[in-house]
Amino acid sequence: MHVAPAGGTAVQDHVALAEIELCGELIIAASAAEDRLSLASIDEVLRVTEEREVR
Repeated sequence: MHVAPAGGTAVQDHVALAEIELCGELIIAASAAEDRLSLASIDEVLRVTEEREVR
């Protein structure tokens, strides 16, 4: 069994922390909604923008 040494040697994974924050925001939005969240609502909560190619 491997135990991390004492003394504050924790490493922060900024990507994982950002993902956890977004999941929390999605859970809050879902619990506040009266019905299921639409895909557009989920994209808004997750701050996703869709880039469309103009032809």
